Amino acid sequence: MPNMSLKKNEMPVQDPMVRNGNFLEVALGYTEEQAVNEAERCLNCKNKPCVGGCPVAIDIPAFIMKIKERDFEGAYQIIAKSSALPAVCGRVCPQETQCESKCVRGIKGEPVAIGRLERFVADWHNAHATEKPQKPESNGHKCAIIGAGPSGLTCAGDLAKMGYEVTIFEALHLAGGVLVYGIPEFRLPKKIVADEIENLKALGVKVETNVVIGRTIEIDELFEMGYESVFIGSGAGLPNFMNIPGENLKGVYSANEFLTRVNLMKSYRKGSDTPIKDCKNVAVVGGGNVAMDAARSAKRLGAENVYIVYRRGMSELPARKEEVEHAEEEGIIFKTLTNPVEILGDEHKLVTGMKCVEMELGEPDASGRRRPIVKPDSEFVIDVDCVIMSIGTSPNPLIRNTTKGLDTNKWGCLIADENGLTSREGIYAGGDAVTGAATVILAMGAGKTAAKAMDEYIRSKN
Repeated sequence: MPNMSLKKNEMPVQDPMVRNGNFLEVALGYTEEQAVNEAERCLNCKNKPCVGGCPVAIDIPAFIMKIKERDFEGAYQIIAKSSALPAVCGRVCPQETQCESKCVRGIKGEPVAIGRLERFVADWHNAHATEKPQKPESNGHKCAIIGAGPSGLTCAGDLAKMGYEVTIFEALHLAGGVLVYGIPEFRLPKKIVADEIENLKALGVKVETNVVIGRTIEIDELFEMGYESVFIGSGAGLPNFMNIPGENLKGVYSANEFLTRVNLMKSYRKGSDTPIKDCKNVAVVGGGNVAMDAARSAKRLGAENVYIVYRRGMSELPARKEEVEHAEEEGIIFKTLTNPVEILGDEHKLVTGMKCVEMELGEPDASGRRRPIVKPDSEFVIDVDCVIMSIGTSPNPLIRNTTKGLDTNKWGCLIADENGLTSREGIYAGGDAVTGAATVILAMGAGKTAAKAMDEYIRSKN
C-alpha cells in the first residue's frame, strides 16, 4: 500500500544556532527507513509527469521503486544513466520548481521529496561502492571541454561513456567550477564534488587545471592538437555591480570573490592565505541563492549582524524557499523593499555604512514582476563595515574575444542552437556561458544535449 501522508518526511538538520557557527553540512540526510517511507508516497504514475520536469530526464519513478524494494544500488544505477552528478543534484537542484512541481502528490499535499531521495541514493552508493566505473573502449576520437563546472563535467562524462578521449581544460587550480568556488561547504561538501570528479576520471576523462583558454591555449589551437569538437562550458564568472558611489571602498566584495575566498581558498580557516576582512555588520545586496550563500557564510565567519538588502518584497525573492527559511533560522536579517544608492566610507577608504532608499512595488515590468519604485523622502543609512554585491554575473569575454566567428548576444553570452551548436562548426556551448547565471541542473542538461550533438557531428565526418 502507498504511503498517503500529505507531508514529506522531514529532512534532519543541524540546530540553526549551532550550524550558523560552523561550515558543516546543514542537512543531515535521510536514514534508510525515512527514505523507504518517503519512496512509498510515490504512486508510480504511468505517464511519469515528474520526468518531464527533470532537465536530464532521470527515470524518477523507476529509481524510487528500487528504493521501495530497498535496492539502493539499483536505484543509483538508474539515476547514473542520466545524471553525472547525482550527489550534487540531490543537494542543490531546485526540485520544487522542476520535477517535484509536476508530482501529482503535490495537488492535495506536498510532492514526493524527489531531491532528498536522489541525495540519499547517491550518498548510499558513495558509502558502499567498492569499484570505480570502468573506462569504455576508445573509439579513437578526441573532444575538448572548456570549464570543469556542471555543464562541462556532464558533457565530458557522456562523451567518455561513448568511447571518446576527453580532456577538460579548467582555468582554476581545482575542478568543479561553481560547485567548488560558489556553493558553500555547508550546502555542498567539497568531498562530494571531488568524489564525483574521480568517477569521471575513472571513465577516462582527463582534467588539465590552470589552463586559461584564450591565454594559455586558444580554441583554434585545440583543433590543431587533434580535438575534433569543442564544448565551451566556461560559466558566467564576471560579477555585475550597481555602479553607485563607494563601490571601490575597502570592504566591498562581489559575491563571486567573497565566496571563492571562503569556499575554494578556505578563508574561514586560521592562517588562511586569503583572509577576509573581520567584519561585524555585513550587507548582502541581492535576493538570489548566491546572496543567501554569501549572507550565511558571513554569519559563519563571525559577523554579528548580516542583512539581505533586496529591492522587492519577501514573496518576490528569487532564492529557493528552503534557502530563505534556513537563512531566517540562522539569524539573517531581511531588509526587503530596500535599495542601496551609495556606500559610505571614512578617510582610510574603509566601509562605514550604506545609504539606502525605501521602495514600493508598482506596475509589472517586462519580466511580469511588479517594478520597484522609490518612495519619496525615504533615504536612510545602514551601519555596516562590509558590503557584498550579489546582483548577477556575466560570461567572461576572454573566449569570445580570442576566437573568431563566435557570435554572442548583447549580454555577452554565446549564441547556441537547441543542440548547443554555436556559430562555429564543431564548437558547442552550454550552461551559464549561454544562458547567463542559471541553475546547476539546467547547465547539466545543456551538457548532455551537446554531448549527443557532438557525437553525431563527429560520426557524420568519419
